[in-house]
Amino acid sequence: MSSPPVSRREFDALFGRVRSWGRWADAGRGAWNRVTPGHVLRAAALVRTGNVVPLGRPWDTASGPDNARPALHYMSDLGDVEPPEPSTHKDFIGADYHGKAVSHLDAPAHVAYRGRLFDGGPARELVGAGGARFGDVAGLGPLVTRGVLLDLPAVRGTAWLEPGEAVHPADLTGAEAALGVTVGEGDALLLRTGRFRRRRERGAWDPGAASAGLHVRSVPLLAERGIALLGGDGDSDVRPSPVEGVHSPVHTLAVAAMGVPLLDNLDLEALSAACAEAGRYAFLLAVAPLNVPGGTGSPVNPIAVL
Repeated sequence: MSSPPVSRREFDALFGRVRSWGRWADAGRGAWNRVTPGHVLRAAALVRTGNVVPLGRPWDTASGPDNARPALHYMSDLGDVEPPEPSTHKDFIGADYHGKAVSHLDAPAHVAYRGRLFDGGPARELVGAGGARFGDVAGLGPLVTRGVLLDLPAVRGTAWLEPGEAVHPADLTGAEAALGVTVGEGDALLLRTGRFRRRRERGAWDPGAASAGLHVRSVPLLAERGIALLGGDGDSDVRPSPVEGVHSPVHTLAVAAMGVPLLDNLDLEALSAACAEAGRYAFLLAVAPLNVPGGTGSPVNPIAVL
């Protein structure tokens, strides 16, 4: 579907409509405060087959149109200069992971709008060269909750959504009805557009210029449902942005207004197949970001268990 433009005035009204500032005492955890031990127990009850599906992409060290800053991986010790047994092999990894290639989590500290982080704190005072003092990934900790996959290509009978195709509220509710699942309080919503199937079959492109994703007018529905986490095989935003002057409006509404962390660049192809085989689109989801004090996010390999 098309991505109709949204004025800055309408966008600011949407921001105010979905904003949940002042709601939680531990505001730095944002919407992860919604997940209680009861949510974890209900998610655990969804495990029936024990099928474990990793959702992280392979560590991508190859430069390309969708990987302008490739991840690093090199050997730091090959074990050939270490006389005592056993010899050991050591390696280094590193990544400028906030991009379009590495599967990662965006913490609340990652996004500010009009100079304010989630819950209203001034970004310039709370995030500096030493990292974030509010909304960092270490403060989030791990998350276990019910995951819900809305597999839009499966619903439409297509292989993927084309880059630039917007997902509207009716698409979300229609997918729920078709897949027999309803997104609820404390859930992690994962949206499959088929990006990595398209990439494997058609080759890489620049998803910063064109990618399928949510239109901003879909976000109020997610706010009403009370989700704790939003993720997808893109970065959740349809691109080009429909909001002039705001390059990542879904990021802005989800993170800065709602306090909902994001999972970007997940490979959801195996999960799509597993859910289709199981005939259900809800599962236990475990997300364990790196414990990085001051970090605005983390590379991550979430795990779905059916």
